[in-house]
Amino acid sequence: MKTLKEVKCGQTVTVARLHGEGAVKRRIMDMGITRGCEIKVRKVAPLGDPVEVTVRGYELSLRKADAEMIEIC
Repeated sequence: MKTLKEVKCGQTVTVARLHGEGAVKRRIMDMGITRGCEIKVRKVAPLGDPVEVTVRGYELSLRKADAEMIEIC
């Protein structure tokens, strides 16, 4: 299982599955990150947190903990 946290800068990946429970999972889905959508990793902060991504045409910053809940293929 590979997660969004492990993706390198400049790569585009597809969401396979979301992990997490309740409000955390709902918040990720409310940001537009759902199964099958494409995510492009734009920047990764020097210490790895946060990760800046492009989802559905807009830019979004995710914490490492949230990125770890997004399984990709």
